[in-house]
Amino acid sequence: MYALIGIAAVFAAVFGGYLLESGSLYVLFQPAELLIVGGAAAGIVMVANPPAVMLRMFRGCVAAFRPPTRTPRVFLRYMRMLYEIFSFIQRAGIMEFEDDVEDPAKSRIFSNHPEFLKDLPTRDFVCDSLRMLVVGLTTPSDLDQLMELDIEVQRKGQQEPIAALHAVADALPGLGIVAAVLGVVITMQSIGGPPDAIGQKVAAALVGTFLGILLCYGVVSPIASRCEKLADTEAQLLHVLRIAMVAFARGASPILAVEYARRSVPVELRPSFLDMEITIKREAKIPAAAKPNIPEVPDAPALPA
Repeated sequence: MYALIGIAAVFAAVFGGYLLESGSLYVLFQPAELLIVGGAAAGIVMVANPPAVMLRMFRGCVAAFRPPTRTPRVFLRYMRMLYEIFSFIQRAGIMEFEDDVEDPAKSRIFSNHPEFLKDLPTRDFVCDSLRMLVVGLTTPSDLDQLMELDIEVQRKGQQEPIAALHAVADALPGLGIVAAVLGVVITMQSIGGPPDAIGQKVAAALVGTFLGILLCYGVVSPIASRCEKLADTEAQLLHVLRIAMVAFARGASPILAVEYARRSVPVELRPSFLDMEITIKREAKIPAAAKPNIPEVPDAPALPA
């Protein structure tokens, strides 16, 4: 919402000031200049990026105008979920959790967190990491490095569309100059004509430069910066989950492992210890451990008198 308000404020300030100076909006309406700048920018994106990156770029631009999805409440819910997992493993044993990581949708714990099941990258990150603990083929140090590698790969994938947006922003002023030069060429062809016609062509040429600079510094570059901040928050969430799982794998109690995670949350998103304690006490749902299947021992035959 704030991004949309900010973009609206940019255009309101620019065009409002232009109108206060007795400018005419009709002069700024130059479809040809917009076609040159916008069409060339779209072509640059298509040349420089594969379709997958362009799709992520589009999704990132849409997400930039939506409310942030990683709020303190979300961090708190995920830490509560980890507490439930750790407490269940501590109570029932790590092998009892195998079915949960193999089929999260039918898990006794994950099914209570539908937002987690819908968040596929985070779900796969948590389940794949816990699977390594279930199979017992990794040490806490190896698990830490494995999750750090996963976070780095995901961060790189998120940075590709952001870098493409920054490249487009850097190219827009140059494309505005291209549009202005073409307008000057058209103007030079009209030298000797009516002064009004020449003035209109010069104005149209300058609009191309105006569009390139405005779209660069007022639209594309801020959107790219916001997408970068959203990507950093996504990586931070994975980092918080990693801290908790590694702490538990090293022998920390469930509440201490979750506290490790809480301390690693950025200050502006970090819930208080009191909030975390209240949430765990009131909302945590830990499944009961399955009873061991012990065969019944037949009664001993009675001894003869």
